[in-house]
Amino acid sequence: MSLPLIPVVLCGGSGTRLWPLSRDTYPKQFLPLLGEETLLQQTMQRLRKIDGMGAPLLVCNESSRFIAAEQLREIGITDANILLEPMRRNTAPAIAVAALQAMAHGDDPILMVLPSDHVIKNQATFSAAVNIAKQAAEEGKLVTFGISPLGPETGYGYIRAGTASAGQAQPVLEFVEKPDRATAEKYLASGNYFWNSGMFVFRASRYLEELSRFHPEIVAACQNALALAKNDLDFIRLDSASYIASPDKAIDYAVMERTEYACVVPLDAGWSDIGSWTAVWEAAAKNADNNATHGDVILQDCDNCLVHGTTRLVSAIGLRDIVIVETADAVLVMHKDHAQNIKQLVEKLSTTQRPEVLQHREVARPWGSYDSIGKGPRFQVKRITVKPGAKLSLQMHHHRAEHWVVATGTARITNGEQVYLLTENQSTYIPVGVVHSLENPGKIPLELIEIQSGTYLGEDDIVRLEDRYGRT
Repeated sequence: MSLPLIPVVLCGGSGTRLWPLSRDTYPKQFLPLLGEETLLQQTMQRLRKIDGMGAPLLVCNESSRFIAAEQLREIGITDANILLEPMRRNTAPAIAVAALQAMAHGDDPILMVLPSDHVIKNQATFSAAVNIAKQAAEEGKLVTFGISPLGPETGYGYIRAGTASAGQAQPVLEFVEKPDRATAEKYLASGNYFWNSGMFVFRASRYLEELSRFHPEIVAACQNALALAKNDLDFIRLDSASYIASPDKAIDYAVMERTEYACVVPLDAGWSDIGSWTAVWEAAAKNADNNATHGDVILQDCDNCLVHGTTRLVSAIGLRDIVIVETADAVLVMHKDHAQNIKQLVEKLSTTQRPEVLQHREVARPWGSYDSIGKGPRFQVKRITVKPGAKLSLQMHHHRAEHWVVATGTARITNGEQVYLLTENQSTYIPVGVVHSLENPGKIPLELIEIQSGTYLGEDDIVRLEDRYGRT
């Protein structure tokens, strides 16, 4: 009898090479880089089209949990289990806790493990490759997908494969690190090497068996983290101390390069890991001048460029092979040949503690979002959007007062002992130290302008007394 197939979607990456659009608290998997849906949503839609796919398991960073849940809800996925990592510990522990959760009720399913931020254009070819991988996994193999190389790429690891009959997984002979250009050209000419995709298929118990052989301390830490986990709304919050005790190991180094049961299924389905702005340009639709654009963009005498605008008009003249990315608080301009150097730029920004590394000017919250549209030494102005039926925490501030002006919708205000409604063009004042809350009782988004004034305006000056989203 065929075993059930459970997708395990790894959703905890940071995507620094796509800065400034991808930020630590809002990484690339949550962005609509190619089309209307985000990369996470496209991944989930792709999995839905594979026969026999069960309810998904997401392994997600705690700071992104509400974003992930909301994006699944938007496409009608309500049966996902979302495991929250208290800290990123790489793919081997993340997959281990997913495998343990998948077996929690006595089942031993086949796991389809894949990142949340890849692009695969040919669904039929992908589905056929998954079926081949599933058959090998049922026979006890640990299967990865090898991407048929399109050129001597130096940014990927490679897999050297043995031979097998048509329609069967091929044995893995060797995993090799990212090569230099000359070595990559030799790999390409040999025809025996594939790019390492970072996608896997195996039985949950087989993965844990092999991980226990090589790194029993990872399995032990993950078992403790799940045994002591707590349900938090729709999330499974792993025990922090136990999970952090796990070694930080990628599945490739921890298991796949060491096991004798590794095999590879070739995949030629228009795959990309969207790992750089050059990769985004390659995957995007282009005009007659080979330019890919997003947003309000006007180009003159430009070719082979990528221009991504988000908040205003972006125009350019006479450029070749240039990437321009505009956001509300940062602009990146670079030659496509330097796309891999963004990681060093982000590290430099992190060293100087620039907030643009961590989050966008508009910040997502479980109740909606806020956008810091202006600030000075003792004031800050925000545009706050509250989803229908949502409510901010009951809270108070030690150092700031707030004025609220409703722009659209209806607000239910708690202001000390008073509870009242405000509609468009009405306002209220929250003094320093007064307990308050804001709720949208209506059926359309509530938008208001918040003017903060005081000696300190940081987000850590929030004392939460009640919160329906479980935040402290």
